[in-house]
Amino acid sequence: MTALGLSDLQFALAVIGLLILISVVMLNFKYARARRKARAAGEFSAEDRFAREPSFGQGFVESNERAEPSFGDISLPVAAEPEIFSIDPRIDCVITLRFDQAISGAEILEEINAWVAETVSSSARWMCEGLNADVDTAEDWEALRADASYSELQLAIQLASRRGAIGVLELSDFCSRAQALAETLGSQIDMPSVNTMLESAKELDAMAAESDIQLSINVLFDEAYPWANFDALMRQRGFKLSRNGRAYEFLSNGVFIFTSAELDPNKPVKQVTLLLEVPLVAHEERAFERMLGEGIEIAQSAHGRLVDDSGINLTEAAVISIRQHLDVLYATLEKGGVPAGSSTASRLFS
Repeated sequence: MTALGLSDLQFALAVIGLLILISVVMLNFKYARARRKARAAGEFSAEDRFAREPSFGQGFVESNERAEPSFGDISLPVAAEPEIFSIDPRIDCVITLRFDQAISGAEILEEINAWVAETVSSSARWMCEGLNADVDTAEDWEALRADASYSELQLAIQLASRRGAIGVLELSDFCSRAQALAETLGSQIDMPSVNTMLESAKELDAMAAESDIQLSINVLFDEAYPWANFDALMRQRGFKLSRNGRAYEFLSNGVFIFTSAELDPNKPVKQVTLLLEVPLVAHEERAFERMLGEGIEIAQSAHGRLVDDSGINLTEAAVISIRQHLDVLYATLEKGGVPAGSSTASRLFS
């Protein structure tokens, strides 16, 4: 340092500057490498990669929940056909990117695929839709296609689910990525403040927590019912045995209404509990009334009785009270913009 005529402070600043320069070079190298990988992925057909609804980040669901692809895992098998959802401002934070001139889906997807190597842990749902600007196509929001052109993009992240409200880190990361994409594509951006969205997430989560009700009806048999006889009775009543062979599902015109708690097929059945996820079934399905009716029929056929969770006989007064609470619950969901049984409710209560 003395030979160079540098003080301790000057030397330290020089070292820091050198380290920063090295870091920038490494980051640029990493980004270039990611871009090359993204272009190499182009050998897959657009249909294979984007036939399903796209989303940013890592897969947000666990193996026993709905599965949707993410830009962090675009090689999911085409055979998988997850339920498709659209962006919904009632439960999503939505950021809009607007282009002065229509831009090709291929160019947009190329930039998005450049993020493949950037691993981001996220339990929230990320989605992207484009406003189709092709002359021979009516303008409409759709999942991105490489062969289409778009005048606007909508990027969205779900604000709450049964896991709770979105965290500040997840939301900030989403906003940062959207901002970076807007700068790369040269678009204008319409983005709400993080604080506003966090407040919306808390309100949505509070409403969901109050409305996330599961109703149960217990049928207690006077004597343990042999499994074979019980299975025959349930099938006769229109129930379908679940895939794991331990629960019975009740469907109406292919729509899931309610299920039973899991049972042991190797033991006689002493009690069966019917379960209804209230927010997930439309009000017009009259799910509680149908579950109650099935419980009564099962009890009469197998010499049993309806009881509450404490084993006390279910009274008419208790049933009336349940109906009154259900009316309030359905009204709350409707007022909150999340009608029971809607796709919005399906997402919020997943």
